[in-house]
Order: sequence, then structure tokens, then C-alpha cells
Amino acid sequence: MDKSFDPKTNYLQTKKDVGYVAPKDATQADYDRVGFKAGLEVHQQLKTKKKLFCNCPVGIYHKNEDYDAEIIRHMRPTLSELGEYDGTALMEFKTRKNIIYRIKNVTTCTYEIDDTPPFPINREALDIALEISLLSKLNIVGEVHITRKQYLDGSIPTGFQRTAILGVEGEIQLKNKIVRLIQLSIEEDACREISDIGHVRTYKTDRLGIPLIETVTYPDFSNPNEVKEGAQYIRYLNRSTGKVRVGSGSGREDVNVSCEGGSRVEIKGVSHIKLIPELTHNEVFRQFALLKIRDKLNKRFPNSHKRKDWSIGFQHINPDKFPFLKSSKPEDDKQSLYAVGINIPGFKGILSHFTQPGQTFAHELSNRLKVIACIEKPNMRHSEQFEFAENKDVFQIINAAIPSGKNDAQLLIWGPEEDIPTAIETIEERCRMAFEGVPNESRKSFMDGTTIFERVLPGADRMYPDTDSPPIPIEDKNIQKFNADLPMEIHKRYAELKKWKIPEDTYNYILRNNICPLLEKIIEDLSMDPIFVGTLFGHTLKHHEGKIKPSPDFEYERIYGLLHFLKKNNLDFEISKSVIPLIYRYPNKDFDSILKILKFKKTSRPNILNKVPDLNKKFNQIHVSKNAHARVDWIMGKLRPKALGNMDLKTLREIVENEEFFSHQKIQA
Repeated sequence: MDKSFDPKTNYLQTKKDVGYVAPKDATQADYDRVGFKAGLEVHQQLKTKKKLFCNCPVGIYHKNEDYDAEIIRHMRPTLSELGEYDGTALMEFKTRKNIIYRIKNVTTCTYEIDDTPPFPINREALDIALEISLLSKLNIVGEVHITRKQYLDGSIPTGFQRTAILGVEGEIQLKNKIVRLIQLSIEEDACREISDIGHVRTYKTDRLGIPLIETVTYPDFSNPNEVKEGAQYIRYLNRSTGKVRVGSGSGREDVNVSCEGGSRVEIKGVSHIKLIPELTHNEVFRQFALLKIRDKLNKRFPNSHKRKDWSIGFQHINPDKFPFLKSSKPEDDKQSLYAVGINIPGFKGILSHFTQPGQTFAHELSNRLKVIACIEKPNMRHSEQFEFAENKDVFQIINAAIPSGKNDAQLLIWGPEEDIPTAIETIEERCRMAFEGVPNESRKSFMDGTTIFERVLPGADRMYPDTDSPPIPIEDKNIQKFNADLPMEIHKRYAELKKWKIPEDTYNYILRNNICPLLEKIIEDLSMDPIFVGTLFGHTLKHHEGKIKPSPDFEYERIYGLLHFLKKNNLDFEISKSVIPLIYRYPNKDFDSILKILKFKKTSRPNILNKVPDLNKKFNQIHVSKNAHARVDWIMGKLRPKALGNMDLKTLREIVENEEFFSHQKIQA
């Protein structure tokens, strides 16, 4: 090992060379420099009673260990009509995975395993999807053609997903730009993954077959915050119909990211929109870093013939020479542990090259070993690691076993002997990709804003007609019916909220819960102040939702009923803030009973105000604070329990502040 080379210094220097900046410090100029480009695929479950192509119920979920049967399947590649294999199919075949499906009889039938032909498409789901297509300004197709989309990761037992395009070429209006939509499709949701360890991947099928729409945008987003805004807009648009499912997992985003000179990389299944800015920021710089690595390697190997003949060297090494490997093999694992030293020509400084915050190119290799060779981590050490003091001794052993040059890098990989050939092939394949730049792939996201390799991107020819399903004509009269009853467009809702002067920090809560129509109804029917109503939902109700376990019977319409009750009984609306936590918990209680719980008693305004002079005198006798507001605050504290609901507290405070007035008179009842 070269003593003058410091991997940590190399990591920091390459991070600087890439020009990485933290998301909070990034400007549009930074994204223009790397050529940021992104598009969205937004998936949203529809609120129907049955699945898309069978009569099984939806929305019934079970715990991981609650199931009636298990089915095991293996995915195998087959030649296409052109005599070609799909890259994703080949990758999945290499993994030699046993795919286990846990089944509950109440939510699953023989259709899911392709033992029964599909039922006619769920018309309720189709109508909802058409309505959302029109709201997205898409051109509706004349006929719906069901196709099969290959799903080779095992998340669908049949190996394909039935899907259909409903609308093409639409748009959404963001704050500062229009984003074009490619299409909207209706399709079946996939299984939920329980675990993926070694050669066994386990799913449960309770989510399988739920009607789902996918809205696909063009790559029109030029920075991470625009991507987030676009995802939020589509989310709000879908929810504005009141016909989609809400809650964890009901909506998910796939984000396609690329940089100038790179290629499309898909970040799969982002479950929280708030993660999108950091994920896309780190991904575009990861790709830019891979292009820097490509340039360095091509400079080291300028001759194309040498690049073509390039290969790694490897040698089996007795694992007993490495004491730390004893902890890498579980005691109950009967497979022998196999260790291999690998020499990577010309890769000095590449393994410790920055790719993502806290990650280097070596992580690209280790992650592929986990996914493709199915060797669980830790599965690798390399000659440019920061943290291991004994690394020098490890790679002296490898250098003695394999011929190497001063510009080479070395790996030590280990795992079950039967997985090692795939591991060696995976290492060489990924290193060869480094000469090309950015490989097309799907990546899994993490909460810290980083991603790891998940699978090779499927080919463009993954869809083919479903001969079990006839075309479905879309009649003009149905389109006209949907058009006549579309909800207000989201950008117009934004404008409406601004016109009402409702605070912007309430917008997300109001729009994601589709509260705008109810706000409008309250403001118009009850002639209420929009700011009060908006903050009642976006501040008060939101606060209590985060602290109180709700009753399944609670609905937002209950707030309208509360405010109507207060107005009818000539009570001040301010008391609604104290009532809301109770009706959130007990939505079936009548409002009179809830007021009794609060110990509310109706009293007249004069009865409240007549107490002010006496309270003022008492304060003058006992007060010790020099605070100018102490007198008013103390009196308000005494009067608030009686005043709440009986008179406006702001008005009461203004009266209390007028000390001279109450020193000389009483108010007549």
C-alpha cells in the first residue's frame, strides 16, 4: 500500500472537485452547472370497495405474521419475440431468490396467482381515474386497452401488472411554471415487502390488486424544490376529488433524476414528499461524481482496446488468515465461508472517491453484492477504507497473492461459496460500468437523503397486450358528465386561500385533507371570518390530531356542525378551540353534552363586564409585578372561563384595558 495516499483526504478532495454543496446552500446556479433534470411518477390508490380485476375487498390489512397460507415462486427469464433477454430479468435470475407470498383468504383469490382470468375492470375505479385525468387536463383515449407490464422483482406473483393508459399530454400549473404530463394510467398495486435477506424475499398480499393511478410528468423540473412542489400539487389534485385513499403507503412517488451527460436513474417508492429535495439533490451530485470517475478512468486508459480488454484479477484466499471474518459467519450457517482477494487495475483513488455524503464508489460495489449476489453486509473490505487499522496487513496478503500495480486497488470479499462467482461477476460488471459513466438503475431511498442500488431499470419493451381483456370504449357523454362536476383546480385553490388571507402555514394541511370545499361552505353559510376558520383547521385541529388518538367516526364535517350550533345559540366562536379536542375524541356526543364537560354556563355580557372594576381594585391591592400588562393579563385570566363562548375575548381585553371607564360605572343587565 502507498503510504503517501490517504483515502480520507482523497474523499474530501474529490468531494470538492465534484463541487458538492449541502442542499440548504445550493442555488439554481449549482443545479444548472450539473444539468439537473427530473420527472415524477406519482402513484395513488383509489378509494373503491373492490380490487381492480377481481371482487376481493380492499383496505383490509394484516400484520406480518397473520396469514393463512404461503406460496413460493421463482422468477426465470424467457426470450422475447426478438430473441433477447430483458436486463432486469437477467439480474433477478442471478439472485436465485425464493419469493414467498403470505396470503389471507379474505383479501386474496386465485386471480392473483394467474389461476383465474381477470374479471372486467372495476368501473368505479375507472370512473375515478377518468375524473382525475380530466382534472389533469389530459386528452382522454377513445378506448381503454389493458396491457401487461412485466414486474420481475417478485412484488406481483404473476410476474406482470395489468395496466391501461387513460389520458395523455396534460399539464399542471405550479407557482412559476407549467409542468407537462406525459400520461395517466390505471393499474394494480403490488405486494408489500416484509423482508429481503439472502436468497429469500417475503411479501404479504393484502395491498395486491388495489386500484392505483400513476401520473407521469415530463422531466420539466430544474431543481429539487420544484420536484417537491410538483409532487405536492399532484397529491392535492388527487385528494381534491375525495375519492382516493389516504394514510401511510396510499400514495408514493418514483423520481427520475439525471444530470448533463448522465442517464436516467429512478428513485423508487419515496413515501414522504418532504424527502424529495434532499434525495434528488444528492442523486444528481452522485451522478456528476460518477462522470468525474469516468473521465479519470478514461484518461488512465485512453486506448479503447485496453478498455475492452480490461478485467479484474482475483484469487481465493484462506479466510482463516483474517480473524475479523469469524464474526461474519452466523454460528447456525452450515455453508462454508469463502474469501476472495480482488485486484482492480487502475482504480487507485476510485474506491475512496466521493459519490454521496458519507459514501464512496466502494459503496456502489458493496450494495450490488448485497442485491445481486445476495451476500449480506458486511460483505467487503477495500484498500481505501478510512476506519480499519489492520487494513494494511489484510492487503499485504492480497498483494502477495495477486499481481498488482501501483495504480491498482484491491478488495476482499467473502460469503457463501456458491454466491462468490456471482459476486466476482458483479464487481467486474460494475467497475466496467464506471468507464461509461452513470448506469441506468432503480435506487432505494433512505431517510438521510441517500440512496442505494435496488435493481437494473427494465427495458422499454416490458409492456405487451393483455389478450384476456377486451378494449373498453370511453363514451363522450361520460366525459361530459365528469367535466360538469370537476373540483376546483389546485392553483385556483391557492389563489382562493391567499384572497382569504389565510396563513400559508395552513395550506399543506388544508389541501392534503381536501378541506377547501368545507372551508368555502362554512365561510359562505355562516358568514365567518376566513382567517379564523382557516387557522381553526390548519392550526388548532392539526395540533390536536398530532396528540389525540382519533375516533374512526370523526369527519371534518363535524366542525361545520359545531360552528353552526354556536351561531344558532349566539355563542362566541372562540369556544370552538376548546371544543375541538373533545369532538375529535368523541364525535358522536351532542354539543350540549360537550359544553357541560367544559363546565360552560351561558351568561350575559354585562354580568361579565361588571366584575372588571372589583377585579381591578383587588389587583391594585395584591399586585407585585411591574410589568405594564400584568393587570390586564391577571383580570383576563380571572374572566376567561366565564367569558369564553359568551363574548369575544379580544373585545373583552380592549374593555379591560380601559381602566378609567370601569372605575366609575356598572353595566346594566
